Amino acid sequence: MSIFADKVAVITGAGSGIGRALAQHLAGKGARLALSDVNESGLDETLKSLPAVTQAQGYRLDVSNRAAVFAHADAVRRDFGTAHCLINNAGWDKLINFVQTDPEFWNKIIAINLHGPLNLHHAVLPAMAAAKRGRIINIASDAARVGSSGEAVYAACKGGLVAFSKTVA
Repeated sequence: MSIFADKVAVITGAGSGIGRALAQHLAGKGARLALSDVNESGLDETLKSLPAVTQAQGYRLDVSNRAAVFAHADAVRRDFGTAHCLINNAGWDKLINFVQTDPEFWNKIIAINLHGPLNLHHAVLPAMAAAKRGRIINIASDAARVGSSGEAVYAACKGGLVAFSKTVA
């Protein structure tokens, strides 16, 4: 029996890439999945790709919207109960040299890549702590450690997320 059997996993950015692969992997281990993404068609594709026996629900979610994140956490608790695992995977970037960017661009990247996970922690962590169980996985990037050409603000966010993760742990 898998350690994930009947456990509730919340995965952001589940509409493609790493998020979709995580959903497929955990579905194969018997997890119950609360999947979110801003890309509803991608999220639908992820849901269709899961085994028919999987208990999964898709939620449209902009992780940068704090009120929406708290409403999402409430919906997940209503639909599944307390989450056993939160995977902060949602992220976004656009390759542009820093000197060609402006505060509006910075704010969008920071809102998604740093504030998003902070919002999810704030919304999900108290119930995990009260239940005395749970795991949070924050997907960062090697850009957090070494930087990345054309991704200065993204790298700063991922570096902040790594430091935040260590501190919360």
